[in-house]
Amino acid sequence: MKSLKLSFMGIGIMAMLSSCTGIQQAGTTVSGLSPAKFDSTINGKQTHLYTLKNQNGMEVCITNYGARVVSLVVPDKNGNPTDVVLGYDNIAQYADTLNSPSDYGSSVGRYANRINDGKIIVAGQQYQLTQNDTGNGAKHCLHGGGNTGWMHQVYDAEQIGDSILKLTLVSPDGDNGFPGTVTAITTYKVTADNILDITFEATTDKETIINMTNHNYYNLNGDLSKEGMDMVLYVNADNYTPSDASYMTTGEIVPVEGTPMDFRTAHAISDSINSDFQQIKNATGYDHNWCLNTYKDGKGDDTQVCASLYSPQTGIFLEMFTNEPGVQVYTGNFQGTGISCKNGIKYPKHVSVCLESQKYPDSPNKKNWPSPYLKPGEKYYSHAAYKFSIK
Repeated sequence: MKSLKLSFMGIGIMAMLSSCTGIQQAGTTVSGLSPAKFDSTINGKQTHLYTLKNQNGMEVCITNYGARVVSLVVPDKNGNPTDVVLGYDNIAQYADTLNSPSDYGSSVGRYANRINDGKIIVAGQQYQLTQNDTGNGAKHCLHGGGNTGWMHQVYDAEQIGDSILKLTLVSPDGDNGFPGTVTAITTYKVTADNILDITFEATTDKETIINMTNHNYYNLNGDLSKEGMDMVLYVNADNYTPSDASYMTTGEIVPVEGTPMDFRTAHAISDSINSDFQQIKNATGYDHNWCLNTYKDGKGDDTQVCASLYSPQTGIFLEMFTNEPGVQVYTGNFQGTGISCKNGIKYPKHVSVCLESQKYPDSPNKKNWPSPYLKPGEKYYSHAAYKFSIK
């Protein structure tokens, strides 16, 4: 009996050591995920967990359910592997839209962000989209239909070596009210210099609108049980698009100068997130689109940094690049639900920051904003890259 007690003690000690030091357990990823927990059948299609990595200790785990990033591990300033994104550790929670709704790590489509009243006009015809965003009296279409959008569809997956994953989805005409049969491809690539490179491509057989993005929730501090607003944010933007109380863009483009929306000089988010500023009060934090200076004359320069995020605690530094005109900065204002996530952690409000490349929200209904329309014979291409280093 004594030896049995000792063996259990040894197992417990090893479990504690692995959770504290990042020691990889047999049959798990570096981030501690069990791939077997992602093997399932949803809507008649198989789901799996795919692992991308490089030689520098970077590991990205992705499921073909919603083309979602489940974990993203990079070394901190001491070389410790650190998972820097929110998520669940099993496919069942991702698929349970009633008890654990989330857009964690997803490829959002057809249209990221909000469309006013879910109404669009395409080729002279009006379409009514799914109205899944109903807070504050709104009836908007959010993230392409939310629980019935692309983030909850199973993609066909093709892994190319250790570093590339190609995910393909065919969305039928009328999907959540959108016109046209669309073939969409999300490609994830982990590079040798610690970049998570994401490309979105799409074609259609009928004119439609497309605005895809990645919805990673980043916390670079290494402790997802605590707020992350001490992270230092930079946004390369002179202007932003204000929103009303229902989070819908008003159609204005206004300067950040002299407001808490100014991140042209990097500073801790906590310095301004509690400001007595109506835009922040409406959203109980940041949930806004910035008009990037890296986008000029209808073209985005994805060789220039458009935004960055830094953790003084871990030294992890994230730089973002995109060819899109806007980035949505969201500070996890709807977190704090009490739902247990990876490692049993219940994420608090303001635990993370999303940096979503995009067309401006509701751009189909704002004629002077960058166009989201896609016609047959054209190819939609959107690029976002997230480079990790130690600062």
